[in-house]
Amino acid sequence: MSVIKNIYGVKNNKEVYAFIIENKNGLKAQLIEKGATLDKLFIKDKNGNLIDILIGFDTLEDHLTQGDYQGVIVGQYANRIKDGKFTIDGTEYNVTLNEKGITSLHGGAEYSSEIWCGEIVGENAVKFTYHSPDGREGFPGNVDVEVTYTFTDNDELVLDYKAVSDKKTVINLTNHAFFNLNGFDSGDVLGHILTINADRYTPIDEISIPTGTLDCVEGTPFDFTEPKAIGRDIGEDHIQLKNGNGYDHNFCIKDFDGTLKLAASAVGDKSDIRMDVKTDLPGIQLYTGNFLDGSLIGKAGLPVHFRTAFCYETQVFPDSPNHPEWCKCVYDAGEEYKTTTVFSFSINK
Repeated sequence: MSVIKNIYGVKNNKEVYAFIIENKNGLKAQLIEKGATLDKLFIKDKNGNLIDILIGFDTLEDHLTQGDYQGVIVGQYANRIKDGKFTIDGTEYNVTLNEKGITSLHGGAEYSSEIWCGEIVGENAVKFTYHSPDGREGFPGNVDVEVTYTFTDNDELVLDYKAVSDKKTVINLTNHAFFNLNGFDSGDVLGHILTINADRYTPIDEISIPTGTLDCVEGTPFDFTEPKAIGRDIGEDHIQLKNGNGYDHNFCIKDFDGTLKLAASAVGDKSDIRMDVKTDLPGIQLYTGNFLDGSLIGKAGLPVHFRTAFCYETQVFPDSPNHPEWCKCVYDAGEEYKTTTVFSFSINK
């Protein structure tokens, strides 16, 4: 097991580094300081071939100029905030409206676009740190953030998040990896078999803001409580699929109690690679690459086409700053935000 550090590129005359963690089984994760990005993830398929299961880019320039959140850490508030507004203790905050000028998405893309500081912290781990200044993108507080990636010999990629602010603020961090378990160059993901441990989800309106209800998945295209292919129901005539242009919805993890639980699984239909996702957070966003259109040129010079990847983003529910009854997302000055997500890999039996 080892970690290798290399220069990945240069931004503003400053070197940006990549870190490669290899476990004893020969699996590899490449991480880069831009956005604390999970850049490449090499997993063995059913034939023992090592394949990269992440959609993304090969150069720093492409990450900077083309990126659509591929593999990055997003925050200060992952997902959407309605009208970019929320209130803490009677004070209204207005944050960046970076989605069609009407919605705040992923905190205005601050965390995903900045260069973090990477540090090898063990034979199988890399820690990234970032300081977000008070008022950046409209969020209150100087916030110090840590994300540590650990790749274990049990083929688990563990993401440990920590953050603390000097003012009361909202925090919700996630990783936005675009997965294709058949390999980044293998075509669409409609045959992938998904299971999501959720009996409710958060419906959205036509601009992807939660309507305020938590609806049952039973009897709808959103029922993944039993394994099914992404493509089985995605074309159904359902208002929620129309609003999201497919699946782009938060699922409410069943029996959430703040401990690490199995939230979801996915199996590549060609590779038989299985990915299990555990989290101590209450939600997970399923996004099925609905807005990929071939305009991005990704790894190996290949266009990134419609539905060639899916995302599992562990999180608190979207727009929770405006729905305090849903989830905790407001942290006092000095109070630590701390959460863990685990991606486990195996061959499906």
